[in-house]
Amino acid sequence: MTPVHRPLIIGHRGASAIAPENTMAAFKAAIDAGADGVEFDVRLSGDHVPFVIHDETLRRTGGLQSRVCDVSAADLDRTDVGSWFGSGRQFAGECVPRLLYLFELFTLTSAVLYLEMKCGSAQRTQLAEVCCQLLDEYSMKDRVVVECFDLVAIDLVKKIDPAIRTAALFEPSLATPPFVAAQRIVDAAKAVNADEVALHHKLANQRVVQKAKEAGFKVVVWTVDDPRWLSKAESMELHALITNDPVRMLAKYAD
Repeated sequence: MTPVHRPLIIGHRGASAIAPENTMAAFKAAIDAGADGVEFDVRLSGDHVPFVIHDETLRRTGGLQSRVCDVSAADLDRTDVGSWFGSGRQFAGECVPRLLYLFELFTLTSAVLYLEMKCGSAQRTQLAEVCCQLLDEYSMKDRVVVECFDLVAIDLVKKIDPAIRTAALFEPSLATPPFVAAQRIVDAAKAVNADEVALHHKLANQRVVQKAKEAGFKVVVWTVDDPRWLSKAESMELHALITNDPVRMLAKYAD
């Protein structure tokens, strides 16, 4: 019998179904769940320190109107982004973590880390340089994949350090008909020397996945919370699935 190809199960912003996204609690929950790794977002503070947070502002998770890029590192260290989650106060006091805290947490694990750079053109170079520097300082280059929708940023990371693995991110677009999406994705990823392509699940059909794999790319799909998707992932031999709920997804593979 042919063995089943199990994709890596990567926790989206940690185990964000059971803990507030992009917090140390969510990353620890992903470790406890047995996830193969985590995905997370990185932005620069107003004084150019890399922090792990998805949104451009603190409104949704921190209850503040401020933009992350306008807030000092010291203030982000004190910003509660846990109280919004759930009905109780279990995660009150979870603050925006610095990128270096996440690296320190995962130093003693073998987890794969998908670092998504969140940047506009104004911060692109500085964020890429800071992330590459920390990857080198913490000896994490063999375990981290840097990804971004801004493919210019991906190209920049490769120019700073060709040894760093990168993934080109793609989401559905009304301007790209399905029958041309596969070739456009492959061409765009090749143009920036990416190592992987990370596809929104609506893009992950057999044609696109096969085309990418034939071009030498590992294929990652996001964000999938339905365990029924695992059979599809196995049949297409996807490298990884990114999910909010690694506990639920890994249950299929439990003994």
